[in-house]
Amino acid sequence: MATEQNQQAQELEQEQVEQDTVQTQADTEQAEVSVEALEEKIAQLEGDLKLEKARTANAVYEAQKSVERIQRESEKHKDTVLEKFAKELLETVDNLERAIAAVGEEKTAFSEGVELTLKSLLTTLEKFGVVVVDTANGFNADLHQAVGIDPNAKTNEIGNVLQKGYTLNSRLLRPAMVMVGA
Repeated sequence: MATEQNQQAQELEQEQVEQDTVQTQADTEQAEVSVEALEEKIAQLEGDLKLEKARTANAVYEAQKSVERIQRESEKHKDTVLEKFAKELLETVDNLERAIAAVGEEKTAFSEGVELTLKSLLTTLEKFGVVVVDTANGFNADLHQAVGIDPNAKTNEIGNVLQKGYTLNSRLLRPAMVMVGA
C-alpha cells in the first residue's frame, strides 16, 4: 500500500509539474502577447503624440500669422485714415496762408492771430508726419507738379510755387504745384 501511495503521489506530482509547465507556457505566451501588444500600443501612442505636436505647432503658426496680418491691416487702415484727415486739413492751411497773403505787410491783431493759428496747425501736422515738400533744390517730378513755364527761372529750376506740396511719413500726400524754368 505504501508503494501504491508513493506511486499515486508521484503521479500527482507529475501531473502538478505538467500543469505548472502548461501554466508557465500559457503565462509566457500571454506575457509575450502582452509585451508585443504593449510595444504596439506604445508605438501607436508615440505616433499619435507626434501628430498632435505637429497639429499644435501648425495651429500656433497659423495664430501668429493671423495676428501679424491683423496688425498689418490695422496699420494700413490707420495710415489711410490719417492720410484722408491730413488732406482735409491742408485746405485749411491753404486758406490761412491766403488770408495772411491778402493782409500783406499790414500787421493787425487779426493777422497775427491768423499767423499764430497757421503756425500751431503746421506744428500739429508735423507731429503726425506731415511735412512741406522741399522746393528749393530744383524740380523733382516725384514731388512737384509743373503747371506752367516761368521765363525768369533757369532750366529745371522752380521759379514760382503756386501751391505747397506735403508728404506724410515720407509718402507724397499732395504734390507742389510749381512753375518751372524752360
